Amino acid sequence: MLSPMLPYIDDEEGISVPADLPEVIDAHVHVFPGEIFSSIWKWFDTYAWRIRYRLKTKVIFDFLLSHGISHIFALQYAHKPGMARSLNRYVASKCSGYKGRVTGLATVFPGEEGSAEILEEAFSLGLAGVKLHAHVQCFDMNADYMNPVYETCRSCGKPLVIHAGREPKSPAYHCDPHKICSVDRVERVLKEFPGLKICVPHLGFDETSDYRGLIEKYENLWLDTTMMLAGYFTHQCPVELSSFRADRVMYGSDFPNIPYSWDRELRKIPELGLSDEKLEWILSKSARMFFGL
Repeated sequence: MLSPMLPYIDDEEGISVPADLPEVIDAHVHVFPGEIFSSIWKWFDTYAWRIRYRLKTKVIFDFLLSHGISHIFALQYAHKPGMARSLNRYVASKCSGYKGRVTGLATVFPGEEGSAEILEEAFSLGLAGVKLHAHVQCFDMNADYMNPVYETCRSCGKPLVIHAGREPKSPAYHCDPHKICSVDRVERVLKEFPGLKICVPHLGFDETSDYRGLIEKYENLWLDTTMMLAGYFTHQCPVELSSFRADRVMYGSDFPNIPYSWDRELRKIPELGLSDEKLEWILSKSARMFFGL
């Protein structure tokens, strides 16, 4: 459960990716136009935590790339119907100056008219997948109105990143994530759209053990580690990342919307006892496979 009392951690930040790590791709970075970012920051100030990095999109890209991240996947989501097209054009424009180093994902508001056309247009702009956020967009992922989104992604060969884990939730959301998000709902999508690649961020928090089993069962499911390795959420069980299928887990930071240093999780990863092979998969190779980089 999110709370305005969650701490801000003023830990020291590094100047680069730790030298003992292999190539690092950040598969979960948020970008928005300035006015939307400002609204998001205010929401977090009120209902979650104080965001440490209040940066504009170009500065976000420059910061991470200059600190040793080799590639960035830039995510966004539409908060209401009618805004997806402008967001998609925005992200495509911002990423165009970083070809080969930054890849943008599209968004759409689930159930809005013309969802398939919105996504097809976004893909024609060079966007490489789709991001949805069930907590914010409050949709039923098994409803019929979701089928155009799933089918368009599948037919175009584009992956879908969908915040479908139940946590972290907040009373400020317009829906209860525990009622609309579950591993069972995600599994139904995996079964009904077997060619569709899906990534569930935050290791499916708070059904992490169930998702660990699901990536063993389905070849079209991935997880990302976003915020789950930082030791930030006190009600989170420790993550034994070494027990996960490494070729289905990828590193993500949630930058810039985090309450601690940009490299906090990267500095903790060497402590997890992962083999060199698993480190390579989690820090870069899984993202390359998922996004087709």
